[in-house]
Amino acid sequence: MSNVKVVDPDTPELGAGAAAGPARDWLPSPVRYWSRYVSQYWTLTKPRVTLLTVFCAVIGSLLASDGFPGWGVLLFGGAGIWLLAGAAFAVNCLLEARIDARMARTARRATANGSLSPLQTVAFSLALGGAGAALLYTRVNPLTMWLTLATFVGYAFIYTLLLKPATPQNIVIGGFAGAMPPALGWAAVANAVPMEAWLLVLIIFLWTPPHFWALAMARRDEYARSGLPMLPVTHGMAHTGRQVWRYSLALAAGTALPWVVGMSGPVYLVAACALNAVFLRYGWLIHKRYSDRIARKAFAWSIAYLALLFAALLLDHYVVA
Repeated sequence: MSNVKVVDPDTPELGAGAAAGPARDWLPSPVRYWSRYVSQYWTLTKPRVTLLTVFCAVIGSLLASDGFPGWGVLLFGGAGIWLLAGAAFAVNCLLEARIDARMARTARRATANGSLSPLQTVAFSLALGGAGAALLYTRVNPLTMWLTLATFVGYAFIYTLLLKPATPQNIVIGGFAGAMPPALGWAAVANAVPMEAWLLVLIIFLWTPPHFWALAMARRDEYARSGLPMLPVTHGMAHTGRQVWRYSLALAAGTALPWVVGMSGPVYLVAACALNAVFLRYGWLIHKRYSDRIARKAFAWSIAYLALLFAALLLDHYVVA
């Protein structure tokens, strides 16, 4: 491991001579070294995004069963999906290393600042992905493994390599891969992906553009420096604001579909209406009275919105039904 340049992600300086972060100064030197080393790999998995991915997959698993599906399928399915999602994010970080280095939000990633080599990142991704695929195949079912592998390829390669640098609609077209977790979780329990699972996928698919474009609008200068054709950079803020509003309307309509097809009851419908009222308000403000502060608040709310929406669907499924 002597060839590894370890950089503490908690420090503001990212060069080879970065000082130890205050959060780890009290640790013995060997422990401090390994904690920094492990944190470099941990960050590559984009843990907060991965957590949301697994959360959506678990929701799909729970909704696929009339009763409790069992801890085995939840734990093994969630772990396998987490491992493959982390592998996909690591590949994404590697392929976008030069772009990440130009953006303050991502410049600390180990692939962007050179503290991990491409070979180390590829080996890490292969280890995670292989372990995840094996876990899903042996302890869940082959369908879940193949669907998760397809999602891995869709995000890590088709979206990252082909779509993201080529079109300002990258987040719309590539959003399908990011919307797949509920279907993966459903497949883990039912060994099938029925219409109800695809409705959950549709909700996340419609949620992704306003969620991401709010962030892209607030960080438009960074994306302009990155060279990526993000919508606020290529088409301007006013056009992006209109798209946020239109997708917010489409999302509100899409979230009613579980109730329309009888998948959920009035408790979910009331909760969805309340949550959409706030989401639509932010969409309208971004469209008509944009500010970076509003965009950041809209982005933060969109994450809470999705979690609360799925929680309401789960409550309706288990408690009310």
